[in-house]
Amino acid sequence: MPGSVPAMPSAPDSIVLEGRSVRLEPLAESHVPALFGAGGRDDEVWRWLSAPTPRTEAELREIVSRRIKDVNDGKRVAFAVLARDEGTAIGTTNLHSWHRADGRIEIGGTWFGRRWWRTAANTETKLLTMTYAFDTLGYAAVVWRIRPENVRSQEAITRIGANLDGREPQVIGEPGLLVYTMLRTEWPAAKARLSERLARA
Repeated sequence: MPGSVPAMPSAPDSIVLEGRSVRLEPLAESHVPALFGAGGRDDEVWRWLSAPTPRTEAELREIVSRRIKDVNDGKRVAFAVLARDEGTAIGTTNLHSWHRADGRIEIGGTWFGRRWWRTAANTETKLLTMTYAFDTLGYAAVVWRIRPENVRSQEAITRIGANLDGREPQVIGEPGLLVYTMLRTEWPAAKARLSERLARA
């Protein structure tokens, strides 16, 4: 109805998101062995993440435990990404920092074992999480915060249609993060691009 105020978006839930190449399910400690096999000890995989590279399964279990605590505290929804053809976890992604009043939600903490970089698994994970954020939950904008040195992630986010909003202020010892945003009005075109890319995979 013209002039009506959109309904406030919903907070995300720990649900399962099913795709053709991947299945996203709530992150659990049972995923740790497969996740460690996919990307443990790989400095390049963990280079731009907030956690240090896990050298042992125990170190990765500690990282996963902290993510699960955030989920239990209502601060994030954490997913393990499973490759459907292998049935094992190959990475993670998260929805967090949602602000229902202004309709913004962030995607972050995403990583894949190097074998799955630039693959259908990566593309479909983006499609599933963004479809959930925009179409199911009703958010007006999806946000990513990326380190200035992380050119690969900046290029990946730009390719799907996100725009650079600006740069956060620097904190001691850390550069300000770059903030990329996609608006709901930009989502249909981005969804079509992701879907076309998946169809070619």
